[in-house]
Amino acid sequence: MKASRPVFKRILLKLSGEALQGKKHHGIDQPVLVSISRQIKEIRDLHVDVALVLGGGNIFRGQENTASQGLDMDRSVADYMGMLATVINGLAFQNVLEKMGVSTRVMTAIEMQRIAEPYIRRRAIRHLEKGRVVIFVAGTGNPYFTTDTAAALRAMEINADAILKATKVDGVYSADPFKVKDARKFPTLKYIDVLKKGLKVMDATAVSLCMDNKLPIIVFNLIKVGNIKRIVLGQKLGTVIK
Repeated sequence: MKASRPVFKRILLKLSGEALQGKKHHGIDQPVLVSISRQIKEIRDLHVDVALVLGGGNIFRGQENTASQGLDMDRSVADYMGMLATVINGLAFQNVLEKMGVSTRVMTAIEMQRIAEPYIRRRAIRHLEKGRVVIFVAGTGNPYFTTDTAAALRAMEINADAILKATKVDGVYSADPFKVKDARKFPTLKYIDVLKKGLKVMDATAVSLCMDNKLPIIVFNLIKVGNIKRIVLGQKLGTVIK
């Protein structure tokens, strides 16, 4: 039965850069950005604390540029460029959310004082307590760590109740459901099974962090409007990793 009140007090929403592309091949699809922002406002209106961690793959994918032919880009340089791409996405979200009347703060792991606050854990928690949506950008601030790992780290630091991992499919499957017709969906999974099966939900470091700290991960379909609110209200959607 669906709860009439939120089952989570504080969540961290992990969005990939590709989620912001929509049908475009690159950059930010404005209608998609507005749609996601409206859904975030819906759960903020339920007095649920909301934090975001954003990827930057819609602008720059570091790993692709380190695997090209010829003079490969140094991994550290590529990762820093990817971190800066997440800042662009964060500012885009802040702009739309603020126009909807949602108070926000962008907090960055790489200091850039003119456009965002430096990440400080206690300050981030205080912003959440004041009802602001906190947008974490620039990953962990270190190369060789993905934004999935940043999401797990920030979720634990702010004492989130769960990570909501947005994808293009409605959960975790045994294989890519777009390529394998008989791929099986898992309603629930254990952390260790994700690692053993090599399921590409989040990277192994992120899953291990969540496992060590017993932080649930809910993998769901972002494309269906309203899914974030449904999960917050306790509806069983997607795949729960716990």
